[in-house]
Amino acid sequence: MTHFVHPQGLCETDQVGERTRVWAFAHVLKGAVIGADCNICDHVFIEEQVVLGDRVTVKCGVQLWNGVIAEDDVFIGPNATFSNDRFPRSRHYQASFPTTLIQKGASIGAGAVILPGITIGQNAMVGAGSVVTSNVQPNAVVTGNPARVTGYMDMTRPPDLAATDIAAIDDAAAPVVQLAVTGVTLHRLRLIEDMRGNLAVGEFTRDIPFVPQRYFTIFDVPSYRVRGEHALRSCDQFLVCVRGHCTVMFDDGATRQEQRLDSPDLGLFIPAMTWSTLYKFSPDAILTVFASRFYDADDYIRDYQDYLTAIGPA
Repeated sequence: MTHFVHPQGLCETDQVGERTRVWAFAHVLKGAVIGADCNICDHVFIEEQVVLGDRVTVKCGVQLWNGVIAEDDVFIGPNATFSNDRFPRSRHYQASFPTTLIQKGASIGAGAVILPGITIGQNAMVGAGSVVTSNVQPNAVVTGNPARVTGYMDMTRPPDLAATDIAAIDDAAAPVVQLAVTGVTLHRLRLIEDMRGNLAVGEFTRDIPFVPQRYFTIFDVPSYRVRGEHALRSCDQFLVCVRGHCTVMFDDGATRQEQRLDSPDLGLFIPAMTWSTLYKFSPDAILTVFASRFYDADDYIRDYQDYLTAIGPA
């Protein structure tokens, strides 16, 4: 057996991998490339410049237009809609088509709309009915119209700090919790409450494990915006949300976790070579970040696949 085409299906391309199944009323044009072990369900239409990797599932009612590339293990849910022309007009034809790339292991929920020229990152999840208008980072979960990041895949449950047996590293230091991601620690800083006003304090090298070379403050972030999405090669960071709240996702290539920062006496240490993302900002959030090194654009790794390559096998 090479591949299967249902008697009521029409597959005009000869570039189809082993064990792929093309079901009833599906139409695949000549020139399309379909990998092995794919499942092309009823009423799917695939144009001639579409490329599908191995083990791709395309559910019923999907049309894949020229320029769509889906890598291995992608799932495309029923009636998901793609487009390949940003400004369509009747009888106006493009000389070339923008590439819409769905990276390995990503999933697109039923009825989602994907605008042209977008990259959906590895292992990302697009919620049902979402309208994707911009690139989706690897491992992100996006929902809504327009689609926004609402979470990340495969995350380890964050600790309940109130219920955790927090061990102090010495009598003068702030209590510290080692989180699931290598090297990331959560620090309970000293809080002095007073009728005149409260005070939170942290001491460098005692509570905060380095002497900073710079700091920056992030504020007025719209709640749907995402910041960070990078790793630093040699710079450590210590984060304190001095007002409001935000959530930090951190990842060492093997484990992914997130932590909500919602008090000025709660600090998060993120060592170098840890991927991190900041999101779910409250409207009043003010996040202060202390950095162990001066700013250096070359210290940043901004592509998640480049980060995985840099850290090597997990």
